Amino acid sequence: MSALPGADPWRVRVNSEYLAMDALWEAESTAIRWLQGAGDWLAHPLGAITHLGSQGLIIVLLAAVFWSVHAGTGARLFVAVIASGAVNGLLKSVSYTPRPYWFDAQVTGHHHHGSFGMPSGHSQAAMVAWGYLGLRTGRQGLIWAAGAVILLVAFSRVYLGVHFFSDVLAGLAVGALILWLVLRYEDRVLLWWRSLATGRWVSYLLVATLVPCLLITAWQYGARGDWVVPHTEWIGATSADPAGSSLAGLYTACGGLLGGVFGFTLLYRRGWYSAEGTVTARVARFALGISVVVLIMVLEEVLFGEPTGMAAALLSFVTYAGMAFWATYGAPRMFVRSGLAASAQEVGPTGARETGHSV
Repeated sequence: MSALPGADPWRVRVNSEYLAMDALWEAESTAIRWLQGAGDWLAHPLGAITHLGSQGLIIVLLAAVFWSVHAGTGARLFVAVIASGAVNGLLKSVSYTPRPYWFDAQVTGHHHHGSFGMPSGHSQAAMVAWGYLGLRTGRQGLIWAAGAVILLVAFSRVYLGVHFFSDVLAGLAVGALILWLVLRYEDRVLLWWRSLATGRWVSYLLVATLVPCLLITAWQYGARGDWVVPHTEWIGATSADPAGSSLAGLYTACGGLLGGVFGFTLLYRRGWYSAEGTVTARVARFALGISVVVLIMVLEEVLFGEPTGMAAALLSFVTYAGMAFWATYGAPRMFVRSGLAASAQEVGPTGARETGHSV
């Protein structure tokens, strides 16, 4: 496609890419309509299954593992899932790709999302979380079960009309790469991280969480600042502000990563924490910990309402950094001081094993 005289080369190139993708999205939309043509009877069970890939649900479960089952496993997987979410938010913020029900009005969107589509966050999170848990157990049956969950979550995203096949494949591929990196290098990175002086690890953490946000903000407000929803091509129920929603998703994950890693690192340097104890103590820890998380979310909504644009992104960053810091440092310290838990050194050999798996 040649540019017209005086045409903006950047706009011509982007439009050419959309034209190339339109053919793929049209073919995938046809396949999704065929799947949905079987009726809505699968919508409810797949709607429940799809939450197994929800980053929010997975993080709540990981908080429960960290507080009440095994601190080391919960901490490692918490960081992996949040980091994966940040990567997903970054990729979504540069992809500018639609969801099937945005692109094709005949596709039913059983769930509704505001961010861009590629890669599928649910598929990616399921690959990282369930894949890690399955492979870490080393049990063949649990590995197969984890694989089944991942595939069901991926299929549910397509059937529910919220992702193209290509979105799901991209999410699975990115998730598999992150999972491989985590399993291969987590011990090495952990030893290196523990060896850093305070000023060094704080600097690295700030760079890792703030720079992606700044770069994508510049990208959206600079290079793509004049982007608008192409309503002539996306004829479905498109989100009002997909770029802003995607940016807020990135800020949310980066805020959670900042607060989480900061909290884990401080906790390790103050004796870590053991998730052992009686059933009553374990249940009490989860109930107390999650109640504060809910309180923070309620206060955010009451005090700030529903901001939009850059204000929403910044608020999400601060809120989720605070919640993650509470979950990874504030809550464990409270449990230890109140007698609901002990530091890792206080519980003997089992505690030593948990310390070995800590951040």
